[in-house]
Amino acid sequence: MRYAEIVTAGVLALFSIYLMVKSTELPIGFVSGRGPGGGLWPFWLSGVMLVCCGFIAFNWWRKTSPPSQSDEPFLDGYGWRMVGLVGGGLVVFVALIDVISMYGAIAVFLLYYLKFLGRHSWALSLGLAVSVPLLFFFFFEGAMQITMPSGMPFTDPIFDILYEIIY
Repeated sequence: MRYAEIVTAGVLALFSIYLMVKSTELPIGFVSGRGPGGGLWPFWLSGVMLVCCGFIAFNWWRKTSPPSQSDEPFLDGYGWRMVGLVGGGLVVFVALIDVISMYGAIAVFLLYYLKFLGRHSWALSLGLAVSVPLLFFFFFEGAMQITMPSGMPFTDPIFDILYEIIY
């Protein structure tokens, strides 16, 4: 556990630095007459994350956090099993995007995660698996005018109905 804490802090610190550098490709200050530049929020949020990683490393060095004092393994058998099940579910989710659309893949993943991993009721699992993708659809496609991947042509009738509601 002790080494997992410092390795995670180090990886997150490197990722923070990468994101800070990448965000400077856009303005990171306020653009007069327009507001914040496109890189402002990614830059400063990454900066805050880098500072937090520094505090984690400092506490690790001082051995003041519970993980920095622990000789326990980072993950036990159950933890590794859950990492495999959730990670495998995410791989299937990404693979399904081009087949059944972003929203269909979200519905399938939510159903898998809530019903089969979380062991929630069918009513809750189906309710969220249907309502969350619909909310995302109306938010991204309707309000934000951002088109998400729509999958194979057999999904078009569903999207035609939803687009009729928006337009």
